[in-house]
Amino acid sequence: MRYELFIGLRYLRAKRREAFISLITIISTLGIAIGVMTLNITLAIMTGFEEDLRDRILGFNAHVSIWSYLGPLQNPDDVAAKARAVPGVTTAEPFVYGQLMLTTPEHFAGVLVRGIPPSMAANPDLATRLRSGSIDQLDRRFAVPLQEGRGATVELPGIIVGDELATKLGVHPGDPISVASAGSGSGVPRIRNFVVVGEFDSGMPDYDAGLAYVSLGDAQRLYEMGDGVTGIEVKVADLYQANHIARQIERALGSGYRVRDWMEANQNLFSALTLQKTVYFIVLLLIILVAAFTVLATLIMVVMEKRKDIAILKSMGAPSAAIARVFIFKGLVIGGLGTLIGNVGGYGGCWLLQHYHFIDLPKDVFFVSTVPVTVYPEYFVAVTVAALAICLLATLYPARQAARLLPVDVIRYE
Repeated sequence: MRYELFIGLRYLRAKRREAFISLITIISTLGIAIGVMTLNITLAIMTGFEEDLRDRILGFNAHVSIWSYLGPLQNPDDVAAKARAVPGVTTAEPFVYGQLMLTTPEHFAGVLVRGIPPSMAANPDLATRLRSGSIDQLDRRFAVPLQEGRGATVELPGIIVGDELATKLGVHPGDPISVASAGSGSGVPRIRNFVVVGEFDSGMPDYDAGLAYVSLGDAQRLYEMGDGVTGIEVKVADLYQANHIARQIERALGSGYRVRDWMEANQNLFSALTLQKTVYFIVLLLIILVAAFTVLATLIMVVMEKRKDIAILKSMGAPSAAIARVFIFKGLVIGGLGTLIGNVGGYGGCWLLQHYHFIDLPKDVFFVSTVPVTVYPEYFVAVTVAALAICLLATLYPARQAARLLPVDVIRYE
């Protein structure tokens, strides 16, 4: 062990007459620990909210979307095949969507009706959000009795609606519902009837109240698109490679197509979340900065208390740099111990929040009923580096003052 570190550790154990300095040292350590713990827990919660929101959005939107600049895609199979050939792409399926009116005898609502391939394999995220029914039912026809048909029935295609929309329209699985679309040419609305075959709960009220799903073929007939589609939605294996994969798809397709990844489509939202997390990091880092000032004050008092010791060390031949290192090591030990305690406390707090949901949140405001927590080791490393850097800066002034102390001045006056 270097003698500078040995002396620095000895100075942590105060004598009886230096109990006040020892108390300040403990307070400094606890201040850094509280700052580090708070910062780690806050970053984990912010990351949890961000990823939960991202997963909810991407559960009902494509990772990468392909559109045509010329209008509806008339060759969806060819475009989808080229997209699937790009490394990292898991699925590429055509979709159709547009704004329509859903009506019942008592209620109506303007919603986004989306046409999808009627298979669970092509829509795994929607399948996990279904409260009732199945995606496969969109491709079937269901016999529904006519209101005044004296036992007569009519076969209707299926539609899946959000639970908020079902409540608003007063419908349940098995109930008929009408879809009104603007007719081409004459402008007279066309009415098509469907039967509700399922409800989904995305956890986001805007989606649950304004989104409905029909089969791809039914959507093409609703919008009179023939064999065309609105675009191709692509799912990728790695969300954070979506931008790179989108550029590869763009090159594979050539000109005439617009390819947009999920980060570009939701740039404003996720940029705001990232900025918010950065601001929280900076603000909470000030807690560690305040604790670092107590480290600074502690070291200044120790330098004043140990003037005789410093003079003796210099008289024995200790260089000024070695004297400075004594107090730098002492400050880093305080900062390192506080950071260690803070990291352990932060991880423990995150573990408790993950396993014991003792904080309830209003779901209609936050979309979740409990606090989401996501722990990334790199965030703990970043907080540790920042805390130790601040503590190191706090040691420089007292270490410099101790190094500049002249033994003759101590001998002359003391």
